[in-house]
Amino acid sequence: MRILHTSDWHIGRSFHGHATLDALRGVLGALVDQVRGNEVDAVIVAGDVFDSAAPAAACYAVLTETLGALSSAGAAVIVTSGNHDSAARLGFQSSLLRDGIHVVTDPLATGTPITLDDEHGPVHFYGIPFLEPALVRHLWPDAGLRSQRLTMEHAMGLVRADAARRGGRSVAIAHCFAAGVDATPGVEREIRQGSLDVVPISAFDGPDYVALGHIHGRQRLSDRVRYAGAPLHYSFGEADKPRGSWLVELDADGFAAAEWLDLPVPRRLVTIRGALDDLIADERFAHAADAWVCAQYTDSTPQSDPMRRLQARFPFCATVLHTPEGARGDDGLTYARRVRQARSDAELVDAFLGHVRDGEGASEREAEVIRDVIDERSLVEATA
Repeated sequence: MRILHTSDWHIGRSFHGHATLDALRGVLGALVDQVRGNEVDAVIVAGDVFDSAAPAAACYAVLTETLGALSSAGAAVIVTSGNHDSAARLGFQSSLLRDGIHVVTDPLATGTPITLDDEHGPVHFYGIPFLEPALVRHLWPDAGLRSQRLTMEHAMGLVRADAARRGGRSVAIAHCFAAGVDATPGVEREIRQGSLDVVPISAFDGPDYVALGHIHGRQRLSDRVRYAGAPLHYSFGEADKPRGSWLVELDADGFAAAEWLDLPVPRRLVTIRGALDDLIADERFAHAADAWVCAQYTDSTPQSDPMRRLQARFPFCATVLHTPEGARGDDGLTYARRVRQARSDAELVDAFLGHVRDGEGASEREAEVIRDVIDERSLVEATA
């Protein structure tokens, strides 16, 4: 049996204020081509189908189109809810979907498989929707579900018990933060508290393959436990992480192989750094002209209207950061203490500039201007 493992579509997510729906539609179309070209039997979407609990109407259209296209390509489709999804909204139309498309959002469905058959017999797919301990502990009051770790261990216990009764091969699908992953800071919304909610890899013992979601970059925790990551780049922190899916093959004995299939990147993500005038004019930055750009300008002082000026050269400049080079280190002084220590008006202005510029006081030219203004004011006051 051939299984395509994908996750974290985040339909409706923006990229620094720019809509991504059309780009995602194109990438998901390429995913359908992967299914068709590799004669995939089952597609797994391991959570975070939508980016929010209340997606716009256009987001539902993208999901409906994609699920229908995957089914028409010949694959069964199994979707689970993630921490970004509203389980109720994602699952409301599940009973109306065509045969072969399964949306798992009910916690009580944990441990009840969707079974598909191939020439070697049955394969049991156990979808585990995202389980928030505070919201599901009443369903299993004797389990003591105080954390994500304990909740996932309980869910996997239900999976193993049912798989042992049924026999045959099995696949588990979950959305969580597993131990040992390399997360992207600021991208994957935390579903952990300290070390309590990191799920150990040992929790996933048993199934022939475990398809995980939540981490946006591909990860191989073991041959049989993997993250597929997101199909689009949603942050500059993900720029070096490939986009794609895992093509997993099960033979008569279980896991046989996994192959990474790349998905197209609609627009590259590039970070450029230098003085603002250099970013605007220097040819060494010409490669970024058609990319999403994160511009870090290193001038000692903030510049006027940097986004507008940069977008004249880089139409897809998405964010601008002022990251000056050579800034003075933190001297441990508060602004109030700097003001108290100032012995002149010039030092008072320098203290203010140092406060708002992360330690960078007046430049030599600025100091000249400040002295001229102060001297002129003193002269006016003396002759008044």
